[in-house]
Amino acid sequence: QVQLVESGGGSVQTGGSLRLSCAASGFTYTNYYMTWFRQAPGKEREDVATVSTSGDYTYYRDSVKGRFSISRDNTKNTVSLQMNSLKPEDTAIYYCAACKRFNGACIETAYWGRGTQVTISS
Repeated sequence: QVQLVESGGGSVQTGGSLRLSCAASGFTYTNYYMTWFRQAPGKEREDVATVSTSGDYTYYRDSVKGRFSISRDNTKNTVSLQMNSLKPEDTAIYYCAACKRFNGACIETAYWGRGTQVTISS
């Protein structure tokens, strides 16, 4: 069965750091770009960062550029999101997804994880 399991979420103060990880199984992980999305209560889901199949290309939402870093380890079928200098606006549920179509951002996904909560307090 397809699984994308996020971990590493939690609560941290403004300016702190968290590292999210996503373990993929049950599908050909290396065929997909991988994207981190997030969704805050009452707001639309938004893409945060995407990494290409090889890891050579990365995309970041403007609001996280310079603070977040996405990477993948194709030997372990994992994708990570290192988040530094966190702000209250980063508070959301973060989801790992396999991206089916990418056009500057992930516009269609194939698989989703269940998400992990990230809470930034001031």
